[in-house]
Amino acid sequence: MRPWKLTGGARAWPGRCQLPLLLALLLALLPAASCDARRPRAANSTANSTAAAGGRHVRSYTHLQGDVRWRKLFSFQKFFLRIDKNGKVNGTKSRDDPFSVLEIKSVAVGIVAIRGLTSNYYLAISKRGEVYGARDYGVDCELKERIEENGYNTYASAAWKNGKKQMFVGLSAKGKPLRGKKTRRKHNATHFLPIVV
Repeated sequence: MRPWKLTGGARAWPGRCQLPLLLALLLALLPAASCDARRPRAANSTANSTAAAGGRHVRSYTHLQGDVRWRKLFSFQKFFLRIDKNGKVNGTKSRDDPFSVLEIKSVAVGIVAIRGLTSNYYLAISKRGEVYGARDYGVDCELKERIEENGYNTYASAAWKNGKKQMFVGLSAKGKPLRGKKTRRKHNATHFLPIVV
């Protein structure tokens, strides 16, 4: 490629004219940019907005409402959560257990209903903190789904609390369901990894 050269017909600007012209051009651009920076921005849609609440960022997941997923919930204790044909909730080590295939459906923002596809029972937490399988969908079946910092999910009763403390779905080291009143968000027993079926 050939470098640009001034020909006899083109005259170079004198050096002292270049600086004022450059400054005038920059000043003409600055007010527009600074006005844009000071102008209040329109509120983002709720799906993308984040707001600080209690020192944490709260995200809205309205786009997930009505979302249906088929998953296996693999606990931190190395069990797949299952709901058997009688509505009993426990854990299994078997990867092929048909009762461990679950349908997770968003019923409201941050609230899900979990149903065993084979058993047709819903995962539920009673007011007393019992984790069980409910034949019919009700208030006990509404669970708050939250992604924790370690990448696992927790599921807490949306309706019931033990005093001011949430009650979580959890499996013991032996694969037995824990009473919600004895569970906490920080306990590994309440952490589940959703695995795509």
